[in-house]
Order: sequence, then C-alpha cells, then structure tokens
Amino acid sequence: MDQFLALRVFARVVEAGTFTKAADSLGMPKPTVTKLIQSLETHLRVKLLNRTTRRVTVTADGAAYYERTARLLTELEEIDSSLSNAQASPKGRVRVDVAAAVATRIIIPALHGFHARYPDIQIDLGAGDRLVNLIADNVDCVVRAGNITDESLVARRIAQIEYVTCAAPAYLAEYGIPRHPSELGGPHHVVGYFSAGTGRISPFEFERKGERIELPGRYALAVNDSNAYLAAALAGLGIVQLPRFMLDRQLIEGELVPVLEDWTSPGFPIYIVYPPNRHLSAKIRVFVDWVAELFASLNTEGRR
Repeated sequence: MDQFLALRVFARVVEAGTFTKAADSLGMPKPTVTKLIQSLETHLRVKLLNRTTRRVTVTADGAAYYERTARLLTELEEIDSSLSNAQASPKGRVRVDVAAAVATRIIIPALHGFHARYPDIQIDLGAGDRLVNLIADNVDCVVRAGNITDESLVARRIAQIEYVTCAAPAYLAEYGIPRHPSELGGPHHVVGYFSAGTGRISPFEFERKGERIELPGRYALAVNDSNAYLAAALAGLGIVQLPRFMLDRQLIEGELVPVLEDWTSPGFPIYIVYPPNRHLSAKIRVFVDWVAELFASLNTEGRR
C-alpha cells in the first residue's frame, strides 16, 4: 500500500462525502479508491468510515485521524508550493462559511477582485445563519458576528458593525413612531430574531448618555435568517435592528425609516475565525487577509 496516496484518498473521500465523487475528483477508478481505504483501515486496525448506499460518514476514529492527516497534507502542500514558487500564485480550494447577509451584501459582490488577484483559488462558500463546527464540517475559516466564546479558536477581529433601528412606512402609519425603547414591549412590537443553533431570541440594545437598555421586545413573528428578517421589516411586520450595510438602498429609497435616532446601538464585532491547529496554507492566508482588507473598507458604522 502506498500510504501517502491512501492518506490523500481518505482525505478526499471525507471532503467529498462519497467514494464516487472522490474518485472523480482524483481522476482514478472508484474500485481503486475503495481498495486504498480498505487497506488503510486494515493497516490501522480501525474503521475510519461508515458506508451507506448514498453517503459516507466519518467514524470518531476517522474524524480524529482526518484532523491530523489533513494538517499533514496541508503542510506538505505548503512545502511543495514554496519550492515551486506557488506562494506568489497560490492555488487550491478554500472552504468558507459566512452569514447569508455578509455573503450576499459584502463578500460575493467583491469576489471578482479576489479572483482577479488569485485566479487559481476556488472558493467553496457556505452562506447561512447556522453556526458551523469548523472541524466537523471541514471548514477552513468562517466569518462570524458577535463575540467569540470558543477559546479554542483563533479569532481575528476585522470590523465593528453598527445597527440601525428602523421600520417600514406602512408599520409607522399604523402604529405611530416610538419615542422610547420601552415602547417596543407595547404598544409597539418588533420582528424577533432567534439563533438557529440555540433558539435564543436576540435582544434589542440601546444606549444614550450612559444609559443602557436591553429588552427582547414583543413580537408576532421571529425568524432565524437575516434575509428573512429584512423581508419581514419591509413587509411592515414590526420594528427591527439591522446592520447598516444591509440597508443602504432601503434607507435611501424610503422603504425603511430610522426610528429612535437619539438612541444608539452598540452594534457587534465581526471576526474571521479558524482552528488553531490548522496550518494556514498560502491559499487560506491570502483569503483571510483579503477578507480583512474588504471589511477594513467598511467604517465603524458599516458603510462602504
């Protein structure tokens, strides 16, 4: 058995999720892939993968083995890259996960500039508001909002985003304009936003002259997706707090109107996060630096 080849094949099967896709991407027959995995399991005397007719899943031993071997393969790739001057032109696949709004409003519109600079890098961009597990979901880095509580991760702060409290003209015509945050518990109501992971409703936060107010607000609708949250606001279903970068057109065209403007929201930090035990190859490093540059073009209020 060529153990190095078996390691590469094992990593590709884990990443692809099926033997067929792994074989296609490697340009080798599927029986060869299957035989190499079987030989590797025999050599290690552990079961690395669970096979079904549709998909391959990783066992606990397989996940631990993948974590270490993926790092080894990345380091070997980095050595090869440095010897072939690939540092000047990094290539390969970078797996990224970001919030849906960040993907559609910030990263995707600017990606043509990244690809012009690094034409040989492929981006697998997961876009959604569900928090992924970087190791289990095989993600190289994520862009996350809010404070990072997992101390095992490396978190690089790249921006501070301001919230805008606003509502649709139709809502304000029906309920009037709120004068104080306490009114969001009645007679006014909000659109709630809950975490896809924990189910926790995010509170509304306000500050003014040293006074700080945090309240959940009264709601008839709560969602767990930022684009759905914006759609609910535009439909007049309640008052919302949204990042300013999502609202440039809506505020200019009057589709949403700021309220409680004598109060500010503390907003939230944006981080790019990656595992501490994952070596940053050239392709990941240049993407991380590019994302940091991109968010640096947003000022502290989140405007371009």
